[in-house]
Amino acid sequence: MKNLYNSDVKEEIINRIEQLNHESLAKWGKMNVAQMMSHCAGGMKMAAGEINLPRIFMGRIIGPLVKKGYYDDSKTPKGLMTAKALKMTDEKDFEKEKKELLKWVHNFCDAGPEKCTKTPHPFLGKFTPEQWAKGMYKHLNHHFEQFGV
Repeated sequence: MKNLYNSDVKEEIINRIEQLNHESLAKWGKMNVAQMMSHCAGGMKMAAGEINLPRIFMGRIIGPLVKKGYYDDSKTPKGLMTAKALKMTDEKDFEKEKKELLKWVHNFCDAGPEKCTKTPHPFLGKFTPEQWAKGMYKHLNHHFEQFGV
């Protein structure tokens, strides 16, 4: 699994963000491209420790059973549950969200493992910095595939 702490992987992600535009359409799901970038920036903020979401009760039960799927090579299923704080339903400004996502990708990658959050994922629980870096790559990749980049 690719890891966001790898500089080549970071550059791949940045290049894919740059390929997104106002007309990028989702192949599945409910979010438009600006909402998707806001959602992904929220995930990056969570991994960086900028936002801390409370643990979800069902996650404490089911999370350990599915945790490895967050950072392994398996395909991310469509339509997974999203934390309320990261659900984007209101209109977003494309350029603003693109800048914000780029900022948080840089912040997370450049800070390195030492600055990665120690707060558990709201559904899946505790991760090592490397598991966070793999999981965030996988999350970004999933949504970039959703929008064809």
